[in-house]
Amino acid sequence: MVDSVGTQEAGFQMRSNYDVSDFQKLMQFLCGPNGCPWDSEQTHESIKRNLLEEAYEAAEAIDNNDTDGLIEELGDVLMQVIFHADMADRAGKFDLDKIADVACKKLIRRHPHVFGEVRANDGSESLAFWDDIKRKEKLHDTTCDAMKSVARNLPQLWRAEKIQKKAAKVGFDWPTYEGALESLQDELEELKNAIRQANDCGTVKDGKDHKASTHEAIQEEFGDLLFSAVNLARFFDIDPEQALSATNDKFMARFGRLETAVMAQGKNLGDMTLDEMEFIYQQVKLEE
Repeated sequence: MVDSVGTQEAGFQMRSNYDVSDFQKLMQFLCGPNGCPWDSEQTHESIKRNLLEEAYEAAEAIDNNDTDGLIEELGDVLMQVIFHADMADRAGKFDLDKIADVACKKLIRRHPHVFGEVRANDGSESLAFWDDIKRKEKLHDTTCDAMKSVARNLPQLWRAEKIQKKAAKVGFDWPTYEGALESLQDELEELKNAIRQANDCGTVKDGKDHKASTHEAIQEEFGDLLFSAVNLARFFDIDPEQALSATNDKFMARFGRLETAVMAQGKNLGDMTLDEMEFIYQQVKLEE
């Protein structure tokens, strides 16, 4: 399956244009006996995180409306796909053509409204066909089966959202956002109670160490709070990851202006009290 090529034969010297076939041959060479030692030592597990990171960098290029950046980052994503395919090819498991074969067949199967007899009037009906076929293919007999199929490696806010959407499809959902908001408030109270109980209880009680258990209780309630916050976000079509990302950026920008203001006074943040920093921070917010 593997076609070993040398640098001269494959034309790997820098030239004006390359295509996908060149990309595949280049990766084969780099992972081969005359290529890069690091590349040849990698496994699916060792570069798993690289695939995730490259996908996020491509998403950032999209957010920045950076066409050149998107070309580069999609190239990095494609490199990871080819990298994994080449490793599997060398192990005699599958190759890039097999990946394409499976993907094409899946696309045709899951578009019966395009390639079959049924018709979809809009995007929501198209998605319904896709989801129904996917459920049958994955042998999801129950909603819980469908929930378990959501990838654990997803960002957990997205994972929570996808799990909640599957529950909502069978009617397990608040009819309006008011119920989700009240649930969020309830979870906040439960978190407060867990913190109060942790403060009231000593490290040792009845001969048992409660430090770990109280920490776990707070962590559990905090998780419930986040889950409820994601649920509320769904009612307003808010992407929870995007919302948190925007808040992170906003906080960093405000903190940068706070730090600049402090330095303009000839001071360092470490020399100021929290009240002093908070006063300037609130001023920075008012100036926005």
